[in-house]
Amino acid sequence: MNFNLHTHTNYSDGSSSPEDYIKEAIRQGFDTLGFSDHAPVPFDNNFAIAKDKLQEYCDTISRLKTAYSSGLKIFLGLETDYIPLITVPTVEIGRNYPIDYFIGSVHLVKNGNHNALWFIDGPEIEIYDEGLISVFGGRIRDAVTAYYHQIMEMILSDQPDIIGHLDKVKMYNRNRYFREDEPWYEKLVDEVLDLVREKGLTVEVNTRGIYKKRSDSLFPGPGILKKINRLNIPVIISSDAHKPQEISLGFEEARKTLSELGFGSTWLKTAEGWKEIPLG
Repeated sequence: MNFNLHTHTNYSDGSSSPEDYIKEAIRQGFDTLGFSDHAPVPFDNNFAIAKDKLQEYCDTISRLKTAYSSGLKIFLGLETDYIPLITVPTVEIGRNYPIDYFIGSVHLVKNGNHNALWFIDGPEIEIYDEGLISVFGGRIRDAVTAYYHQIMEMILSDQPDIIGHLDKVKMYNRNRYFREDEPWYEKLVDEVLDLVREKGLTVEVNTRGIYKKRSDSLFPGPGILKKINRLNIPVIISSDAHKPQEISLGFEEARKTLSELGFGSTWLKTAEGWKEIPLG
């Protein structure tokens, strides 16, 4: 069964209309497709839905749900950035729009009360490096600690359904600034995972770093996935597609990795709620 709940259209930073993704999903024999464009943020940017387009986005996906109901299950989601004291809480969005699920992610890391943000995503490694220096004075341990603490704040305040690309902070690290087996790093991860388990959330296994050749491992990587399996935290495989042809990229490798690590199932959004399905 193929499905993807992390999909970006031209309402945010994706390449194509929602219907183009639907047609590709049907062509690939998908059972379920969820749209998760970036929720609006209160500053100028080139990646999120414009605030005045959010209702149109919701109306469009809702219309397509009905139009394609006989061939594909479609869900309306949002990927919400969490930036302390800046972004709108998911509960407020959920009160005003018929969102089926939220993916909570951190792409911009705040340093305490300072307004500057460290951007850890995007296609350019130079931006990662420059932000580390300008926002955190090059102190990688402080920066990574702020990243994981921001995720924990997001879990406590927003409680999204899915935690997006949990260890995205490693993407442009490439063992230049820190190692993922360092005790301080593992302690941070353990704190996050304990909170994820306590709140009953799902962790996304995101394949985008693999197929875009920006990471040597999935988000999260094998070390964290082993911990997730021991803690019995549910996982869902997502491609974080920004083009229709990306909706299932990296899935074979993700399933293989999960199987080798002892996972027997993943989770899927259904009309009745979240459902555990065999890994296959």
